[in-house]
Amino acid sequence: MSHLFYQSSQRRPVLEQARGVYMWDVDGKRYLDGSSGAMVCNIGHSNPNVLDAMRRQMEKSTFGYRLHFETEASEALAAKTAALCPEGMNKVFFVSGGSEAVESAIKLARQHALAVGQGTRWKVISRAPSYHGCTLGALAITGYAPLTDPFAPMMREMPKIPAPRAYLDGLDPHDPATGAHYAAMLEAEIRAQGPDSVLAFVVEPVGGASTGALVPPAGYMEAVQEMCRRYGVLLILDEVMTGAGRTGRFMALEHWDLAPDIVVLSKGFAAGYVPLGAIAARDDLVQAVLDGGGFLHGFTYAGNPLACAAGAAVIDEITRLGLVQNAETMGKGLRNRLDALMARHPLIGDVRGQGLLLAFEFMADHDTKAPLPAHLNAHQRLVDIAYDMGLIVYSRRTRDGVEGDHIMVCPPLIVTDAHLDEITETLDAALTRLAQDIAPALSEMA
Repeated sequence: MSHLFYQSSQRRPVLEQARGVYMWDVDGKRYLDGSSGAMVCNIGHSNPNVLDAMRRQMEKSTFGYRLHFETEASEALAAKTAALCPEGMNKVFFVSGGSEAVESAIKLARQHALAVGQGTRWKVISRAPSYHGCTLGALAITGYAPLTDPFAPMMREMPKIPAPRAYLDGLDPHDPATGAHYAAMLEAEIRAQGPDSVLAFVVEPVGGASTGALVPPAGYMEAVQEMCRRYGVLLILDEVMTGAGRTGRFMALEHWDLAPDIVVLSKGFAAGYVPLGAIAARDDLVQAVLDGGGFLHGFTYAGNPLACAAGAAVIDEITRLGLVQNAETMGKGLRNRLDALMARHPLIGDVRGQGLLLAFEFMADHDTKAPLPAHLNAHQRLVDIAYDMGLIVYSRRTRDGVEGDHIMVCPPLIVTDAHLDEITETLDAALTRLAQDIAPALSEMA
């Protein structure tokens, strides 16, 4: 019996220890963490330098309320974060996780509009599918029906535009015309809502779990940035999953040389060592809010010195170990291996992603892009089979959360070629087992 409850009644083994890319349960079984938890543990488990930094901070203080003290740890992490942001983004606000960070970003955007006399702006456009967090404010800009529909009466849902799923729409993702096609949807929505009412556009530079590592088509990110500037709409980049080196750059925005107004960070930012997230914003944007009476927002653990000491140590380790470059290099190797799996397993209809943020999607028909029948629950079955074989991967559904099973393969950035071989060999066996398990059901439907 457990007194805990979470998302379901499913039970898992008790964790004994974790080191590097591996985890062990109390019975001694070893698992390769092929998804970095929930795309969190970017530097691997139990890094000794991060643990040492946490011990040193614990000997000094574990808490200092931000209205009573400044702390060296929070100032140091803020400086490191600002140095990694685009020029002019020197203001950082700390939180405890991704949902809090997204909430903070949209509330900062709203307060800025009020501070500069643009109080008519309050609508935040995002994409569908998308996921930006589980709090009501973050859910309002999330486009994922299974998670949002139950709470719809409790929140003010915000406008959405389609995510640029070129592979499903039969468009060439490498053609700039495709990027322009999807970016035009943002301009159309801004105009439909009324430009003076639109506050911000929130977007993951590379899609997370809701779209299965969707890489935007050529020219898309640059075009949406230009449209935001044209209409005075703030551009908020949700880098909760893509940040901290995951895509082969410290922030995914660097792939397109973007200059957003606000960036949201969490997950790999503290790599699972402590609950931590942050927003970074343009200096002038923050100053206008502070001059207008201050930021009417905050969390008890914002800027917690222990969390910030861990976060600073994580950034140091990303640099010391060259993990951004390793994510790019190993990401290419993993992508090649996943492409090879697709060639061997007809169940896989698409492989996509950037760096070590990768996914593959199941399809019943490669030509029509028809998904596997949802009732087969193929994504969860593959996760369970791989887990039994000692490999942890992550799954969701690409198509509005109701169908289009996909598997996220996102190991820690410390992976080696040997680890990649182990991941793909286990996936190969798991995919074979899955195909055998669902073959009778597919035959009956044929």
